[in-house]
Amino acid sequence: MSSYKTALDKANKLIRKKGKEISAARLLLLHFSCLLPTDLYLNYEKEMPEEVYNNFFEGLNLYLEDNIPVQQIMGYVYFYGYKFIVNNQVLIPRFETEELVVNVLMLYDEYFQSQKVDLVDVGTGSGCLAITLKKEEANNMTVTATDISANALDVAKDNAKNLGVEVEFLQGDMLKPLQGRRFDILVSNPPYIPKNEKVDNIIYDNEPHVALFGGQDGLRFYKEILENAKTILKPKSIIAFEHGYDKANELQEIASRYYPDAKIFTIKDMQKLDRMTFIVNEPK
Repeated sequence: MSSYKTALDKANKLIRKKGKEISAARLLLLHFSCLLPTDLYLNYEKEMPEEVYNNFFEGLNLYLEDNIPVQQIMGYVYFYGYKFIVNNQVLIPRFETEELVVNVLMLYDEYFQSQKVDLVDVGTGSGCLAITLKKEEANNMTVTATDISANALDVAKDNAKNLGVEVEFLQGDMLKPLQGRRFDILVSNPPYIPKNEKVDNIIYDNEPHVALFGGQDGLRFYKEILENAKTILKPKSIIAFEHGYDKANELQEIASRYYPDAKIFTIKDMQKLDRMTFIVNEPK
């Protein structure tokens, strides 16, 4: 039987031949071996149990031949240090979205200074934004989350339960289930890929299209939110968006139509791409 190191080397060679992400082999090996990264390192030269070896290469085959994302093979992904269930009913959380969490928390500290606030996450998917923000500000944020997909909300509810937080989940299209309510902070990472834009097959074939595509120009849902946001926001409020890297100027222009007196600005992600736009409203 093979050692962990030999198995990993073999897997990496197979991945390189397919031109796929080399990090997949290590993630799958950690998952199927149930080892922490440090433990894997210490056990590199030891013989792998046969069951672990077989499961590892079966999982690798799903990634290489069936083009299934590693996160769906494992059934989870870590986001902001928290373990989230994922499947083909929800968008797989991306690293860029962790940066949205960081900036929302910073703006909350700056503008609300530890006051209790009501926050809503529109189009929550796996619940990663809503749940993480609640985890980070458990005593200060009352969190609500919406999604049009009942299946996505089932995943989000399981994640909230597993992570021990109270989030109110509402099914419905964009802001419709929120009428009659008022919030201090609205966060959203809505579908933003333009309808005719080419998407990698591994994404197109495995992640829900309702969570990917944002109309002809990728801005459909931002327009809808901004057009109606005043009906659910308090006078002092923050809107926080993640968006396509090339949409910042258009999004700022749309936001300024509905919020001409607001502070509107975009922040780059760690890749130096325009990724997050914020609208800060302060009563006069």
